[in-house]
Formats: sequence, C-alpha cells, structure tokens
Amino acid sequence: MCAEHPHEWPDLSPMKVGIRGLCPRCGKGKIFRGFLTLEKQCSVCGLKFSFADPADGPAFFVMCIGCIPAAALACWIEVAYGPPFWVHLVTSLPAILLTCIPPLRPIKGWLVASQYYHKAEEGRLVFADK
Repeated sequence: MCAEHPHEWPDLSPMKVGIRGLCPRCGKGKIFRGFLTLEKQCSVCGLKFSFADPADGPAFFVMCIGCIPAAALACWIEVAYGPPFWVHLVTSLPAILLTCIPPLRPIKGWLVASQYYHKAEEGRLVFADK
C-alpha cells in the first residue's frame, strides 16, 4: 500500500508475485493455505480470492512443460536400452515426479495473479433489449 495514497495499490507483475505465492494486490500476504489450496482472503490487504479460478490451467501447463518431456525420456530409455524395471524406478519416476509436482504451485500462483491483474472474470452473455 502506498503511504501517501492509502487506497492505491502498486502495479505488481503477476509473474513476480504469483510464482512466490504472494497477494497480487499488495504483494505481501500469502495466497496459499496448503500446497494448492487458496486462502479465502489476503491477511494483509483483505483482498478476497473468490475471483480466482485457474481450474485445470496449472495442470495443463505442467503437463506440456514437464510431463511430456519426462515421459518422452522414459520412452526413449525403454526403446534404446530395454532396461529392467528398477532402472525406470530410479530414472524415469524421479524425472516425472520432479517435473510435475514442484511447478504446480508457482504456476497456479501466476495464473491467480494474472486473473487479478487482467481483471479476468467469467464470461456473460449480454442481450440487447428490443
């Protein structure tokens, strides 16, 4: 919050505050209660997070960025070497888990912050009165 204008909020980058899990309005409060569970509102500025609905967005980005290359690595190891099952347990499984789980929270935070920044909301049909 700006000291000289108490009701004006700084213009924060969704990428900077979102990936750190900070409030998109004040940049100080936390947006997560659990690993992926959103708080009801910011403890610092009081922004209600009811506007936030990233739905399957985080999972989609994680699949495209992390899961597909990790699964391709597992397939390549299998086709190229035909290793025993335990080799996949020590190579493919960690690769898939490390590229899929850790990025979920920062990506969800970025999407929530982007929704606030761009004032995204559910679409509505508007009918012209005749």
